[in-house]
Amino acid sequence: MHYYDGHFGGMHLIWWIIWIIFLVWIFFIPGGIPYQKSKKENPLEILKKRFAKGEISKEEFEESKKILKSEN
Repeated sequence: MHYYDGHFGGMHLIWWIIWIIFLVWIFFIPGGIPYQKSKKENPLEILKKRFAKGEISKEEFEESKKILKSEN
């Protein structure tokens, strides 16, 4: 590369910084985007949703809830 009046081979230092930031964003930021991460639900939340949808009866809900609370 040639050094002419603060330019590196036709590319300004600011462009190098922009490219580095862009590459860092591509490789590291997508893992931290909230909408991409799935929320991990605890078993009690799953049980409550199943009960609300009508997949399980009240008796099954209460029994499962007791089991889950005794495990903690």
